[in-house]
Amino acid sequence: SGVVIFAMKSKAEQSFIVEAIEAAGPAGEKPPVNPADIRTIPEKGVIFGPGITLDPAQISAKDGAEGAVAGKTIGLIFKPGKALPRVEIKPKVGRWDLRQFLEVKVKLKNTGTTPVLPRVQVGSNGGPTAPVKPAAPLAPGASVEMVVSFIPPVPWTGGEKLTEPAPGTGTKFTNDTVSAVTIAAESVTSEQSLAVESIIASVPPPPALPDWLGKRPPVEGDWTKTFEENFDGSKVDETKWNVYTENFWDKRSHFSKDNVIVADGVAKLRYEKKTGFHKDDPALKQTDYATGFLDTYGKWVQRYGYFETRIKLPSAPGLWPAFWLMPDRGVQAGPQWKRANTGNGGMEFDVAEYLSRWGPYRMNVAWHWDGYGKEHKATGSTTIYFQPDKDGFVTSGVLWLPGLSVYYLNGKEVARWENPRVSNVESDIMFTNVSGGWDNNGIDDTKLPDNFVIDYVRAWQRKDLASEVDGPKKPEAPKPAEPAPPAQ
Repeated sequence: SGVVIFAMKSKAEQSFIVEAIEAAGPAGEKPPVNPADIRTIPEKGVIFGPGITLDPAQISAKDGAEGAVAGKTIGLIFKPGKALPRVEIKPKVGRWDLRQFLEVKVKLKNTGTTPVLPRVQVGSNGGPTAPVKPAAPLAPGASVEMVVSFIPPVPWTGGEKLTEPAPGTGTKFTNDTVSAVTIAAESVTSEQSLAVESIIASVPPPPALPDWLGKRPPVEGDWTKTFEENFDGSKVDETKWNVYTENFWDKRSHFSKDNVIVADGVAKLRYEKKTGFHKDDPALKQTDYATGFLDTYGKWVQRYGYFETRIKLPSAPGLWPAFWLMPDRGVQAGPQWKRANTGNGGMEFDVAEYLSRWGPYRMNVAWHWDGYGKEHKATGSTTIYFQPDKDGFVTSGVLWLPGLSVYYLNGKEVARWENPRVSNVESDIMFTNVSGGWDNNGIDDTKLPDNFVIDYVRAWQRKDLASEVDGPKKPEAPKPAEPAPPAQ
């Protein structure tokens, strides 16, 4: 990726001449490939079915099971004696990449003379999906289509350990490292057999949205709408929003007001290849990529309540859009690092955080607290699966109550954390669309520009939780500058 030339530390001036830098090696030389790193995207999602043949090595039988290609099907035999005889159908090499899908459908037929209770599960490097089985055993001669969703049946739930989920909640399944489709039989008392007719990754129809979405919080109570932004105008309402802040996330992007585009009832944070100065100020750093930013820091805050936005995510590689809540204790608290400190009761809420490498159906949610140094703590999940609505939008919300925080996507609970450490500090609303992240790929300039689209932003407050810290803030004269905190 690069050549670095340097001299060792010295009190005296040093110099040398670079006479040549040449690449060497045989013509057409390629680096060695680890087979486990190879990814295959099944055409039209067909893992097994018409036109797809399997290598015998792709079928692995365990604990008293047998499996082999039998004409246009895969024949499975399950014998008694082991707790869970099973057969794994694996990729020819490496892993399947199922980022463009949200479920796997497996068609089975009972070809034996006794009922079979099949169980199907999809495995990955991160972990398996939840197993799926029919309500009753499959009778001889009967067929069934079993649907294994990547969305877990039980949402992620915080556990007794601050940074770990409760057992049996959420999923660790990673959609880009699918290692096998496992078909097992439960309660085998005599020899049983199945035929696998097809295995196809797919996306279900867009979900029906609950009636309350966009109109009220998801729980009962005496609620009042406290904030609403529908972006009906042609420019940013600067009484509500800032378009500039420091770039804490990547080194290649600058924030520009020109990259916050308000039109047609939406705001777009546009990421593009465009040279310019951070905050549109020639005295600040110049970079080759521009993006938009919005937050209500210093202009509107609320402690507790329900916060919701309807967003459409970008698809260009390497982008990292997010919807956040961050502490804002007000100008009287001092400089930004004190006002927005996630310690002292404060917390970063990552309500919807997306790395575009993951594909259109996977997201991260998280909670961060106790600063970003050696005391930093976090919990949450990088494997939150969801489905956009028919227009390609997802509605993201957070219910924030004393000791409780619940995240929603399209009105469905996806993560819950109940703990006294949940923030008790008033917070502002923030939207970013930067590049990078901890598990992303590189930027592809040919896919830019791309937009993080925000349809609306709304907040509600429950009457018994309202306080004087809530609501719009009048600009105040800042205190004298204070020194930054010591380096961690």
